[in-house]
Amino acid sequence: MHTPFKYILLIVAGLLTFENTIAQDRIVNMEDHDSKPYYFGLTFGFNQSRHRIKYSESFANTDTFMSIQPGWGSGFNLGIMGNLRLNSFVDLRLIPSISFAEKSLTFNKPNVPNDVETKSIESIYIHLPLQFKFKSDRIHNFRFYGLAGGKFDYDMAANANSRKKDEFLKFKPMDLGYELGFGLEFYYPNFIFSPEIKLSEGLMNQIYIDKNLPLTNAIDQIRTRSILISIHLEG
Repeated sequence: MHTPFKYILLIVAGLLTFENTIAQDRIVNMEDHDSKPYYFGLTFGFNQSRHRIKYSESFANTDTFMSIQPGWGSGFNLGIMGNLRLNSFVDLRLIPSISFAEKSLTFNKPNVPNDVETKSIESIYIHLPLQFKFKSDRIHNFRFYGLAGGKFDYDMAANANSRKKDEFLKFKPMDLGYELGFGLEFYYPNFIFSPEIKLSEGLMNQIYIDKNLPLTNAIDQIRTRSILISIHLEG
């Protein structure tokens, strides 16, 4: 299943288990943690990514391609976290990470309508999100939070300068965007377990114009969209 929903189901199942644990345990763990001016953590997780495409006038007015459809692909991310406390309900977080992502593009031509071709697009991002974290009141060993912020991505696998003759599309390496999400914090005696889900939207056009590539003439803009499901371990 190449959608993000299978990961969401796994997170929900895990949270139901944790909810039962929290209900049974009324010992308040890490009571002094909320007064720390800053702290650090580790993060890892999974992502589902795809492109958002705006077609060119050439695609509508010519018969070079019958259809061009983006598809979801899976990946994973690893990183570290720095968290700065601004006040009792707002933190500022920086989470530099490496993100391995895959997207796909499916297209076919009118003269061979049954010959559908799918190309995989792999990316290795240096992912730098800066987020505001909006926290609820702590209830025993549990807290809910929302997040909003911006991001900078640099794709080390981008092929804008590639001279290979077998390229079907070229992409620029840099992207800016925004992120929205929410998460839960479960306090244990020595660490905080924090599952999180967020939507990451790229705002920059990623396509590199190369008129020698037929797909370039059919696509005007390509932007990225990702859903990330992460686990933070905070100290």
